Amino acid sequence: MRLTEIFRLVWLNLASNKFKVILTSTGIIVGSATIMLVIAIGTGGREEVAEQFKNLNAGAIDITYEYQGNDFGGGRPGGMSGGEASGGGMPGGGSMPGGGASMPQGGGGMPGGIMPGGRADFGAGFFGNFFSGGQEERNTERITLSTDDLEDILTFVPGVEEGCLSFTATSAVDGGELEESASYTIAGVQSNYAALSNLELAMGEFLNDDDDTYKEKVCVLGYDAAREIFGSVYDAYNGTVYIDNRPYQVIGVLNAMGSVSSGISPDSALFIPYETGLKYLAGNNVSPTLTVIAQDVKEVETVIANVETVLAESYPNAEFTISDAGSRMEAASASNDTLTMLLVCMAVIVFIVGGIGIMNVLFVSVKERTNEIGILKAIGCSRRDILAEFLLEASCTSLIGAILGVMLALGLTPALEHFGVTIALSVSGGVLSLVFGVLTGTVFGFYPAWQASRMIPVEALNHE
Repeated sequence: MRLTEIFRLVWLNLASNKFKVILTSTGIIVGSATIMLVIAIGTGGREEVAEQFKNLNAGAIDITYEYQGNDFGGGRPGGMSGGEASGGGMPGGGSMPGGGASMPQGGGGMPGGIMPGGRADFGAGFFGNFFSGGQEERNTERITLSTDDLEDILTFVPGVEEGCLSFTATSAVDGGELEESASYTIAGVQSNYAALSNLELAMGEFLNDDDDTYKEKVCVLGYDAAREIFGSVYDAYNGTVYIDNRPYQVIGVLNAMGSVSSGISPDSALFIPYETGLKYLAGNNVSPTLTVIAQDVKEVETVIANVETVLAESYPNAEFTISDAGSRMEAASASNDTLTMLLVCMAVIVFIVGGIGIMNVLFVSVKERTNEIGILKAIGCSRRDILAEFLLEASCTSLIGAILGVMLALGLTPALEHFGVTIALSVSGGVLSLVFGVLTGTVFGFYPAWQASRMIPVEALNHE
């Protein structure tokens, strides 16, 4: 039998049983739609992770301290003046972690004295303070990371490129088109924060060192904050906002970032100079984040270990939270991959169920069409012809289901996006859904088709 005649027979059988074909392919419809959406959600998830962390430097390391209420080691131990130091290096030989330079002589050590271990008589000053009542003060003193800590890390930790301090606070903001004050995240940052976080300006300029030094009341608005407060980016520039009832001039507006940097969402935040924020907003209750950039991403773990060593010299019994952007990216990617794998497993199960459905229907179809098979064999059709006919029926049924599944996925996409799911549809996803659908129908339809091809013509013709 010619191939065209086989296709004609397949078409006639499918066309005469449209409703049965749709019901048979239900599992394939669901499976194909699931596969296409799985690929789209997985791709969208990866894009969302990349978007979320696009303004994070892969070598960024964030250091924070959470006040526990009764923390020993609350301040920088000291007692020796800088002038008394004769070689204030790190313990055990005077060099910093990783083979860095030793501490400068004279007054170049930590504020208030040299680092612990610089002199043998340091213990006298330290333990003298300890037993003279200093313990109670240190137990209740807050640890606040400062520019001194940043300078220590930049100076004594090898492989650190740059760093900055930042903090966040929530404050009432008024001005622009706001009818009443609204609560916004206020970020106190240093001038190099934009460069470290890869922030881009839509217009204006970012904060500079003079703004920080002179505690200027200026600010830079995130893209969403500018539109919410002033109605547009252009109206926001050179405008005035009132943060905690104090006027701040808007000197710049950021591009839309849609991501998070050092715990700050740039789009909805207002950025002010770090020292200005300390003076007018945070005061002594600030818990800043110290961010440093490792020169080599592969050496991040080593840099973190060295940072911990330097901080331990300044705050012997304090525990700091240290995290790097690379780990956060990997964790987010791993979560997305896990979700994608779960969805793929679900799609595979649906395909198996759909394939079993096709197999069962074909078994019934073979039994119902036994006489037809006998007639075909009697007029000269080979086993290969019978096998091809039933196999093509199974494949075409699953192909129809796969096409309907792709259409279902396209229809569900707007609904899923409405609930905040990031979906990135692709042609490759649709093609893969069709391939999976046809493959499932072919695999599960083979055995019933093989059984049909093995029938004996006389028995098939005498079947009632």
